[in-house]
Order: sequence, then structure tokens, then C-alpha cells
Amino acid sequence: MSELIVIGYDDHDTAKNAYAEVQRLQSDFIVDLTGLAVVTVDDDGKQHVDTPGRIVSASAASGALWGALFGLLFLIPGMGLLLGGAMGALLGKLNKSGIDEAFRNRVHAMLQPGRAAVVIMAAKITEDKFAAALRPYGGEILQTSLSKEHEEELASELRAG
Repeated sequence: MSELIVIGYDDHDTAKNAYAEVQRLQSDFIVDLTGLAVVTVDDDGKQHVDTPGRIVSASAASGALWGALFGLLFLIPGMGLLLGGAMGALLGKLNKSGIDEAFRNRVHAMLQPGRAAVVIMAAKITEDKFAAALRPYGGEILQTSLSKEHEEELASELRAG
């Protein structure tokens, strides 16, 4: 099971410090990351994304899954757009896996101008140590889980598309 965690912050500096802490937690084996990014929103509402130079993921499929989930959370400007059949099928599978439109809308609502978020996809996480390490940074947490079955279905769908 993979965890998708989005932590929203009121300012960019706090988000960047929390992002650095998550990278440290990876090196301390408290979290096994398959994806990590910090998204900042400038005063004009434009999103900026920073990812670490290297995240060791379990497989190319999990890397593709991270890219697709990240893209669907942040890069699709509005769900009212006409989507191709493959994208529509992927969105349907995401909805069944727990990453539904309501979750995506909560992420978008969190990212207002001047705010930021750390986006984490983890294969494994030591929750008590992870929470204790990030507690000083505060933030609003949104979290959802992908079962191994749903993760494999989504990765398969991506490879087919």
C-alpha cells in the first residue's frame, strides 16, 4: 500500500523546511519515498514545483504512477475540461482508488496564492517517527492510501496508454 500525503502550509519557507526534513527522513529510513515535491504558489497564483534530484523508487511503474498522480493533482487546470478516453479511464480508476475529485478539490483549495504544499508518496512509512519529525512545521494534512492492487492497476493503465 502506498500513502499519498499532501501537507499544506501558509508560507513557502515553512514548506521548504518541511520538504528538507522529509528528505532527511528518507535518508534515515523513516520513510521510503516513491515521490516527493514541494509546490509553491506565487502571489499571481502560478504554481512552482521543486523535486529532489533523485528519489529511488521501487520500479519504473511506481515512478510513472507518481508522475500521473502528481499531474492529475496539480497540472490539470480544471476537471470540466474535455478529457481523452485514456485520461477519462485513468480518472475513473483514481476515483475507485480513493483519489477522487473531492480529494483533488481539497488539494486545489489548499493551494491559494502565497501558500505551499509538500506532496509525498511513500511505499513505507514509520508513522510515529514521521509525525514527530514534522510536527514542528504544522500544516494541514490531506492523506489517502492506494492499495497495492489499485497501484498496480493504475500503473498498468499508464503503461497501456
